[in-house]
Order: sequence, then C-alpha cells, then structure tokens
Amino acid sequence: MLIDNTLMDDLMQKAQASPRLRMNYDLRTTPDDKSQRMLNAMLPGTQLPIHRHNGSTEVVVMLRGRMDEIFFDEQGRETERFHLDPATGNCALSIPLGTWHTVEVFEPTVIFEAKDGAYAPLTPDEIFS
Repeated sequence: MLIDNTLMDDLMQKAQASPRLRMNYDLRTTPDDKSQRMLNAMLPGTQLPIHRHNGSTEVVVMLRGRMDEIFFDEQGRETERFHLDPATGNCALSIPLGTWHTVEVFEPTVIFEAKDGAYAPLTPDEIFS
C-alpha cells in the first residue's frame, strides 16, 4: 500500500466531515494483526482527552501539518510540549509508557501512529479526570 497525497487528502476530507474533526485509517493487514498502526488525520479544534497507554509506548510520525504533543504530570499540570512540524525537522516523537498526553493541532495534520499490542479501548484509569 502506498501512503501518498491522494490517500491523505481523502482521509482529511473524512476528518472534515466528522464531528470529532479527526479520522483514522487502520494500516493493519488483517483483523488478527496484534499491532496498532494507523494514520490519523486531525483538524484544528479536535479535542483529544488527556490520556495514557499503560500497556504500550506510542510512536508518532508527522506526515503533514503542525501540532504540539503535550505531556502532563499526575496532577494534570503540563510538563513538556513538543512542536512537531516536518518543515522544521521535528517530525517524530516516542511517547513513553504511561505518560499522560494530548495534542493541540494548528493546521490540518496527518500523523502515523504505532502502539504495541492489539487495539483495546482506553480504560477509565487511562483517561485523566
């Protein structure tokens, strides 16, 4: 499968039509594939709750756009902010296991995300409240 502008443009159109202002594209080869690999198109204004992944690190690779990946401590205070923009050379980030994080999207953005293990919805202790 070629990941090209046509695929990313189509995904961005679906994100624009979504009330969540984002849309993902599953890159697994079969439903039995026990990894998580996806494209995620996001628009400014999308709301992603502060969350963590207790069973996996997460790798984010910017394909287009600009966004900040924001890390938080256990009290919900911002601890670090990483500006991702392929034009500046900041194009990827590895998020450590169990790190609270969210994003702020500044322009239409497409990222590649990878996590360990099969997909499982976030559990209540993985969403900051």
